[in-house]
Amino acid sequence: MTYQFTIIVPVYNEADNLLRVESELLNYLKIATVTTTVLFVNDGSSDNSQSLIETICKRNGAFEYISFKENKGLSAAIKAGFDHVDTNLVGYIDSDLQTTPEDFNILLEHIEAYELVTGVRSNRKDAFIKSMSSKIANGIRRTFTHDGMIDTGCPLKVMKTDYAKRIPMFRGLHRFLPAMIMLQHGRVKQVSVRHFPRIAGTGKFGFWNRLFGPLVDCFAYLWMKKKYINYDISKSSTRK
Repeated sequence: MTYQFTIIVPVYNEADNLLRVESELLNYLKIATVTTTVLFVNDGSSDNSQSLIETICKRNGAFEYISFKENKGLSAAIKAGFDHVDTNLVGYIDSDLQTTPEDFNILLEHIEAYELVTGVRSNRKDAFIKSMSSKIANGIRRTFTHDGMIDTGCPLKVMKTDYAKRIPMFRGLHRFLPAMIMLQHGRVKQVSVRHFPRIAGTGKFGFWNRLFGPLVDCFAYLWMKKKYINYDISKSSTRK
């Protein structure tokens, strides 16, 4: 089968969630509006995640995985996914299932006219401190990037793969994907998606790394924006 869309699922110590992830993704594949495959990226988990991922992939032909030797962080996992995929469209979803794969169809409705379509978590089900720190962090990022993104940290996105592969990723840059697409003169759209409470596993980001980390990363983004190389070819004699 020729696939059009790859869903990247970064995994770090999510053994308690993975069978639910399998079930939810299998249900989505039945209703997906484009032919879809799934790529797990195991970010050096120290629990039973890798064994479960291998079992899941063995019994589902549309599922694949890559696994890091050691934990490298969410940005590295997403970049590895971008590097690996060969479909025209790529997206990702967190393995905590606080968003639902079903909402990929909502994003896919708009992807033809945009280079990235990102979810906005409506009616968030997080604790007050988590929601407030995320809101502050989003405000800080908007001040630096002027990208207009309400919820850039939403773990539900779809983008055109050729744009995704050109993003020069560094640690923490997963928070700046819309801004990095816009640096390539790509078009970005925000769409409301559903949000659910975490019912298994534990969150990987705390209050301080939601606030201090993004602030530091904003300066890295500004440096990259100043140095970023972007060009358009007007003519070429090459056959590629």
